Amino acid sequence: MKTLDKIPTGKIERAGQLVKTGIKVGTNFVAYYGEKIVNPSLTREKLDENNAEDIYDGLKNLKGSALKVAQMLSMDKSIMPQAYVEKFSLSQFSVPPLSAPLVRKTFKKYLGKYPEEIYDSFTPDAMNAASIGQVHKATKNGKNFAVKIQYPGVAESISSDLALVKPFAIRMFNIKGKDSDKYFKEVEDKLLEETDYVLELKQSLEVSDWCGKIDNLRFPKYYPEYSSEKILTMEWIQGEHLSEFAAHNEDRAKGDKIGQALWDFYMYQMHHLKQVHADPHPGNFLIDAEGRLVAIDFGCIKHVPEEFYVPYFELAKPEVINNPKLFNEKLYELEILRHDDSPEEIEYFTKIFHDLLSLFTQPFHGDAFDFSDADFFGKIAQMGEAFSKDTQLRKMNGNRGSKHFLYINRTFFGLYNLLHDLKARIDTKLFEKYMKN
Repeated sequence: MKTLDKIPTGKIERAGQLVKTGIKVGTNFVAYYGEKIVNPSLTREKLDENNAEDIYDGLKNLKGSALKVAQMLSMDKSIMPQAYVEKFSLSQFSVPPLSAPLVRKTFKKYLGKYPEEIYDSFTPDAMNAASIGQVHKATKNGKNFAVKIQYPGVAESISSDLALVKPFAIRMFNIKGKDSDKYFKEVEDKLLEETDYVLELKQSLEVSDWCGKIDNLRFPKYYPEYSSEKILTMEWIQGEHLSEFAAHNEDRAKGDKIGQALWDFYMYQMHHLKQVHADPHPGNFLIDAEGRLVAIDFGCIKHVPEEFYVPYFELAKPEVINNPKLFNEKLYELEILRHDDSPEEIEYFTKIFHDLLSLFTQPFHGDAFDFSDADFFGKIAQMGEAFSKDTQLRKMNGNRGSKHFLYINRTFFGLYNLLHDLKARIDTKLFEKYMKN
């Protein structure tokens, strides 16, 4: 794969790249509608493929928050067209890496030495490259290390990248109202946290200590002495990315075991720690030689305040969902319904969220759930498609819900998809045993 000697960091330079991408997408639409006049039976599949490729090609050299958004979108398998899912999923661990000279320069700046002065050996070529950083393999004193290096200028470009994306997001999601900035501020704050490797090291050490008792779950060892604000050194663990494992695994018992560890890991964090690893994509999990789940990235941790946690999980209970008065109260607590809503908006959004939650909370309604259930995921996909075509929804104020929904919903959506990939059958209450000791 071609390496990068430079990443655009200036606002004008990055904006120019995004404008070029927009022009390519516009050209694709013109070509599609021109061809459809001649061939009315033409589907959007080819258009989606062309747009996905052009958007991904435009973002992959920018790195940072622009590429991170593509990574987040690739997790929405039930909503996004397949062409986008397939192309954007490459941003999880396969994008053009930094060149060896740029890597050496980064080491000298942030650790005061070149990599060959720190380790006994260091691979000049990246083993994996994603949206914010890339990983190299190193050795020292007989130990194998994974060394994550952050791309130059990523943190400095986050605010300007989001400012460029904001007008399109407002139109796409029909966001109105003076408090809409809270959503963009939440995303900006979390992305900035992900560029702070000192914070990530602290979070990695804490989570691996707190969750180390969960069966079939493993964490790398971390090395603060070889880490800095832009470089993070940890134990190298040989394994397959979760998606690669799931693609060939035919042992249901093994898929169940890994899926149970994944479920227990997330439920323990959510219900006991009140904070959660909010980036559950396949590139952040490995399966080791013993068939254990390995969690390898803790840059994105979402803290869950009590005033959000309580009503959020009360809405997962059938006795609340099916009680109109209680259901309505929780919608107001979570800012899904607003006091300035019209009667039409109250009726409309109450029905939408009742339908959505009745479906999406099914895994919490019993002691077990089979995430291989194609009918469950098919209904989620149908609901997403219906929302995308709902003309009434476009007329409503799309500014809905507490800012905490952004990352908590993203966490559950990603978790569900990973468990679906594994075809895992889960004991939904098993995690409670870890909360007793």
